Amino acid sequence: MRKRNLPSNASVATEGEDGRLVAPAASRNSDVLCDLLVRWAPTQGRALEIASGTGQHVSAFAQRLPQLHWQPTEVDPERRASINAYCRDLPNTTDAAALDATSDGWHQLFAGQDLIVLINLTHLISWRETQTLISEAALALSPEGRFVLYGPFMRSGTLTSEGDQRFHDALVQQDSEIGYKNDEDIAAEMRAQGLNVIGLVDMPANNLAFVAEKPQS
Repeated sequence: MRKRNLPSNASVATEGEDGRLVAPAASRNSDVLCDLLVRWAPTQGRALEIASGTGQHVSAFAQRLPQLHWQPTEVDPERRASINAYCRDLPNTTDAAALDATSDGWHQLFAGQDLIVLINLTHLISWRETQTLISEAALALSPEGRFVLYGPFMRSGTLTSEGDQRFHDALVQQDSEIGYKNDEDIAAEMRAQGLNVIGLVDMPANNLAFVAEKPQS
């Protein structure tokens, strides 16, 4: 994933206790994301979180869904250390693995996933990188495995709030290849990679969650 100078509100984290970074956005949405996964996640198996950030989300997911064994991933070594600090005492987690999920071929290292979760990344990467990520996730899933993708998106090509318009514009000014993706394009790309979109969930703060499932054959 190409390093970008993003707006200051794109991925904010401050130092907490015991090596744990704290992102205000993750603090705000952890509960609703846990509720989303409780509704849509498989009852057991292997779960992979892409771009786990500070580790706040995956530690919350592991506690709310203890029947799943969670593998966090992150490209940034400082954040991997924070993830490990959050998950240190959770028996159903594995140490954070280094992963750039916009690169080709990573599915071979993480094959056989029953659940893949991605929170708040697609607006920070290009469309080509988003396509690679969805393709690799589809390949990494087991049959009947589910892919949950959450974040801010355009609706039918339109930004639906002034706040979203400002944030999108700030992203595009920093890098013309990034910014909010269109919900219809995301769903079409999931289907192109052989996934069935089984849920499109309106979330707080004008976000969306896509739930896609890999067919048995």
